[in-house]
Amino acid sequence: MGPVACLKSVVPQVHTHRSLHAEDISSVAVLPGAKNVVLPKGDVYKSLQLLEVSKQILIENDRGGYTIPAKGLYPYQWNWDSALVALGWATLDEGRAWQELEKLFSAQWEDGLVPHIVFHQPSPTYFPGPEIWGSVEQPMGSTGITQPPVAAITVRKLYETALNKEVALQKLKELFPKLLAWHRWFQSARDPENTGLVATLHPWESGMDNSPAWDEALYNVPVDQIPPYVRKDLGHVDSAMRPKQEEYDRYLTLLYRFRAVNYDCNQLYFLSPFRVTDLCTNSVLYRANLDLRWLANELGQDQIAEEVDGWIEKARSAFDSLYDEEAGLYKSKDQLTGELVTAKTSAGFLPLFARVASASQAADLAATLERWLNRVKHGIPSYDPESSNFEPLRYWRGPVWVIINWMITDGLRAYGYEDLALRVEADTYELLVSHGINEYYDPVTGAAAGGKLFSWTAAMCLAWLSKGDGAHPAAAH
Repeated sequence: MGPVACLKSVVPQVHTHRSLHAEDISSVAVLPGAKNVVLPKGDVYKSLQLLEVSKQILIENDRGGYTIPAKGLYPYQWNWDSALVALGWATLDEGRAWQELEKLFSAQWEDGLVPHIVFHQPSPTYFPGPEIWGSVEQPMGSTGITQPPVAAITVRKLYETALNKEVALQKLKELFPKLLAWHRWFQSARDPENTGLVATLHPWESGMDNSPAWDEALYNVPVDQIPPYVRKDLGHVDSAMRPKQEEYDRYLTLLYRFRAVNYDCNQLYFLSPFRVTDLCTNSVLYRANLDLRWLANELGQDQIAEEVDGWIEKARSAFDSLYDEEAGLYKSKDQLTGELVTAKTSAGFLPLFARVASASQAADLAATLERWLNRVKHGIPSYDPESSNFEPLRYWRGPVWVIINWMITDGLRAYGYEDLALRVEADTYELLVSHGINEYYDPVTGAAAGGKLFSWTAAMCLAWLSKGDGAHPAAAH
C-alpha cells in the first residue's frame, strides 16, 4: 500500500485535546495521548499518527473562529493561511471551516481589500504588530496590504463538498459579495493600467517574503531613516532560516511609506518603489477568478459572471509575457524595469494550478520540475536547486513548502501528469511522517525548519494527503 493510499484508509477521530509538542510526531509511530507506546512502523500506523496530530494542531491553534499559523511566531490571523486552513477544518467540522472565512472577511476594508494579517488580539511575540501599522495611540486592526486570494477557491471547495447543502448555500450567498469586492479591488487597486496582471507592492503581499524573485526589485528600494526595531521572529526561529536584516529594513521602509498615505490604494501603486508581477499572486487570482465565475453562475449572477470572465480573458493572454521558453519556466516580472526576474522559483510552476499554461508549456514545466526533483532528496524546492544561491534552510530561498506542493500537484493532474503528481505527494508524505508538521523543510536533508506544529501544513495533510486530492478539478485551457 502506497503512502497516499494508506492515508485514505485511515480516518481516526479526535477524542481528546492535550498540549502538543514538536516531538509528538517523528519517524517512530507514536499516538498522541500515548507517547510511550511504540507501535509497528507500518504505513497505517504512521498515517493514523499523522492525521491525529494534524487534527490536534488545528484544535490547539484555534483562537475562537480563526486559526493562528503557529504559537509565538505567528500569533494572529493570516489571510491565505486561513483560507487554506479552512480546507483542513472542513474534514473535521464544516461549520468551523465556514467560520474561519467569516472571521477573515470580518476585517475587510470598505474599498474591498482583505488584509494580510488581522490583529484580533494583542500579542507581544510578533513584530511588526498593530502599533506599527497604525500607531501606539491608534493601533490598526489589520495590516494595510493583502495576500494571494485563495478564499474563492476554498469557498467553491467547501460548497461543492458540503454535507449540509442548505447551510453551505446560505454561507455562499453571504460570502460571495465580499469575495467579489476583493477581486474587484485587485483589478482597480493593483492593475489600474488594465494590463490583465496585478501588481504586488510589498514582498509580504506575495506570501513568499524573501523569495530570490524579489532580489533585484527589493534592493532597488532605498532604505529610509526608519525607527529602530527589534525583530521578534529571531526569538522563535534560527536566523539561518529567516530573511536577512537588510531585507527587513526594506520591508519596513515600504511599510512606513504606505502608512504615511494611510494605505490609500489610489496612491500605493504609483508611489511604491517595489512593484512586481508576482507569479503566485497572479496564478492564485486567475484560479480564484475561475472559481468566482463558477460561483456566480451557481447563484444565477450572469452579469457578474461576464464581468469576471473579462478579467480571465485579459489575464490569460498576459500570462504569456511571463513565460521564459529557454528556462522552461514562468518568471515574475519587475514592473518598474519591465524585465523578467532572473530567479527560477517554485512559483514558476503555479500557472499549472491556474490552468493558464498551454499544453506545450505544461510539458516544459513538467520536464523542468522533474529535473529539479532529481537534484534533491525531497521536493519541491522553492528555488532552483542548481543555482549557486540556493539555500535549503532559508525561508523561501530553497525549502519545501507543503502548500505549494499541493498547488503544483493539483495543476499537474489537470494537465495529465499523474505520475509526477504522485511522486510529489509521496515525497510530501514521507517528509511529514519523518520530520513532523512544520512550516517548511530542507529539500536536501528533509530536516524540519521554521515554525513547528504548523496549521496550514496540518490542514494540507487532512484535506489533501488524506484524500489524495486537492481542490476540485477545473478545465485546462
